[in-house]
Amino acid sequence: MRVATFNLQRLRLRLRDGRAQFDGASDSDVPGAGNIASPVLDRMDRELTAMVIRHLDADVIALQEVFDQQTLDRFHDEFLADGTVEPWPHRICMEGNDGRGFDVALLSRLPLHDVRSHAAVTCADLGLEPLTGHDPTERIFRRDCLRARIGPLTIYVCHFKAPYPDRDRSFFLRRREAEAVRLLVEQDMAGLHEPRWLIAGDLNEHTAGQESEEVAIAPLLDDEFAVDLVERIPKGERWTYRDPATGLYSHPDRLLASPALAAAFPDAVPKTLREGLELAVSQFKGPHLAGVGDSRPHASDHAALWMDLTGL
Repeated sequence: MRVATFNLQRLRLRLRDGRAQFDGASDSDVPGAGNIASPVLDRMDRELTAMVIRHLDADVIALQEVFDQQTLDRFHDEFLADGTVEPWPHRICMEGNDGRGFDVALLSRLPLHDVRSHAAVTCADLGLEPLTGHDPTERIFRRDCLRARIGPLTIYVCHFKAPYPDRDRSFFLRRREAEAVRLLVEQDMAGLHEPRWLIAGDLNEHTAGQESEEVAIAPLLDDEFAVDLVERIPKGERWTYRDPATGLYSHPDRLLASPALAAAFPDAVPKTLREGLELAVSQFKGPHLAGVGDSRPHASDHAALWMDLTGL
């Protein structure tokens, strides 16, 4: 089984001039992010996004920043079902808590079972303290924690709170999300012998990598709860994202495996697919997809992350 995670950078289908058209890979609220309004560039972006997904050729792909189920299905049918790769007939995108509607999703060639959204989970539900001054019945996840069982693997697709505009507040909210995911996994896996599960997605941990720097996702890594498989990649090669405002390279995209899953695949090392990044991401010296521009068009502002779990 090949598993991947990919932040598609605001994949949305809109009705324009009576026609359904896709937004491009652009963050309108991020300075320096190639925010050019152009239907031509939008289309080119999404052709590049699809090319990256076809090149991944993964059986299961955890996606972030997908607007809704209609967007996911139309994108698959229009850009991916071209006969060059095996299609992904099992697709799910459930409504989350992002006020702009950008949710987590799954593309799978294998049947999805026990699918569950946790968008409605609150601090009160899990016995966690809310942010000071906030109601304990407020929802924890900024988007969702989408769970599905795929054969012997249970996957949790996440997209945690971004570290802005208020860094301290964002850290607290991201820490709460990490604590909530751990509690949900522990509940799901209680009583199971050596369960095989994977947390995949954009956890928005943009630390510079200093050993002493506290990370918001620590609850998922403490006490050997999960194994960060990205740490199997040499340090200087882990990055999947460049912040256009600061130029900082980081790896917010993660694959966190249960100890049993990590032990069963000791040689499974994640790989990054950066071919769809813009040319301005100068740290990437490899080949880009034909048509990629200095800022746009591009496939996304994130690289895709994937790994093979041979025999799973």
